[in-house]
Parts: sequence; structure tokens; C-alpha cells
Amino acid sequence: MPWIETSRDGFRARHDDRDTDEALRVLDALARTHARLEAFFPRPAGDLTVVLHHRTGLLALARPQIAWSWATTAPAARRYVAGCIGHGELHVLSARALDARASAVQGSREMLAFTAPALYARRLVHANNVDLAHSPRAVRAAVALRWAWLLEGAARFFSGQTDHARPAIARRLREGPAPSFPPSVRDAPLLGGTVLDLVAREQGRGAAARFACRLHRGGARAALVKAFDGRPLVHSEGAWRTHLARLAGTA
Repeated sequence: MPWIETSRDGFRARHDDRDTDEALRVLDALARTHARLEAFFPRPAGDLTVVLHHRTGLLALARPQIAWSWATTAPAARRYVAGCIGHGELHVLSARALDARASAVQGSREMLAFTAPALYARRLVHANNVDLAHSPRAVRAAVALRWAWLLEGAARFFSGQTDHARPAIARRLREGPAPSFPPSVRDAPLLGGTVLDLVAREQGRGAAARFACRLHRGGARAALVKAFDGRPLVHSEGAWRTHLARLAGTA
């Protein structure tokens, strides 16, 4: 089937000609995400086209780097890495492919449905992070990787995906060693958002957005002390682990 392009509200989608209705739904979701986050992240994400893929293999063929993301993500979160950012593009699985990727637990389909909004939110976070934007282009990817828990976490939190992550968080806490604080690259897609969630609960969503827009020169530990209003890191870590247990239903 031929590929066509559909536009709405300043966004574009490239897709199979049978998927126009789905493309419009995705574009509407991006427009709603933009309207909801514009006050927090005013700098635009740039010109973007959403590319819809019917199968995981086609997504990996278009964006081979996603295989690295799958390999370096904890098993509890791996199925929720269902899209990838390209130059001026957001590559995501179609609704049918997302449904096939979902597990039977509550929240899985909902998390996957937020794939395109989460990728768009990530572009917004990157565009509005002053320190990332001023990093030399040659090292920007490494900087983003080092701060994945913050940048990826902000995207997942502000897109709404973290709201549906409870069962996946419960699985992660049952599997493997206790997560680090802040979360490692392996845990960033699932647990990064919980750090932003805790900041938002304690300091407000505006504070969480400001937190996502700077990379503290003192590193992650200094950033977390500042984000939690100077509270010693050990106490913030305890609050976060309690928050994780509560989200997982074990506290």
C-alpha cells in the first residue's frame, strides 16, 4: 500500500493510506499535548512528522538505534520503548502494533497509547533544557544519556505515561536488584518519571518543569538536592523509595 501524508494543527503524519483516521487521532493527541505543555515548555520542538509503522521489525529497520534502546532497557519497561526520534521525525508503532505489544496487565495499553505524546514531550524537554541546548553538538548525545533519568523521565511524566505505570513498576521492583537513585539508563524509561512525579507532588508541576530544563553543574546529586528544596539526598532517596513502593502497591 502507498504511503501518504496527513496534516493537522501544525503536525504531519506519514502513513499507509489505510491509516488516515489513526493518523488524525495521533496528530490530535500531539496537539493536545502541545496545548497542555506549552506553558511549561514554551520553546517549540521544531518541525515534526510522525511516521507510523505496522510492525516492530519495520520500526527497527527505519531506526536501527532502537535495538540498542531495547537491549539497554530493563525488561519491565522494554515493551514501552515503542518509538524513536529521528531528525525531524517521530517514528512510532501503529495502534494495531501497540495493541499487540501490550501485556494483559492494567495500564499496559494505556502506557503504549502515550508513545507518540511521550516522544513529542521528549523533544519539548530537550528544546527547553538550556544546558543541553548549549552543549557542543558532538557531546550532546552523551550528555542526554547521562541525564536520561531526568530528560526521559520528564517526557514520560509530562506526557501522562507515568500515571499508568504502576503494574510495570511493581514488576520492576520484583525483578533484579533495587533500582539506583537517580535511576540508571536501564531504568530511566520507567522510573525516571517517578522522580519527576515526586518533585511535582512536593514542589508543584512548575518546579518539576524547571527541574527538567536545567542540568546542574554539580551533577545528578546536586540537582536532586536543589530540586527537593535543599533536603539531604539520603532523605529524598528514602521518600522516593517509599513513593515507588506506594505506586507498586507494596506500601
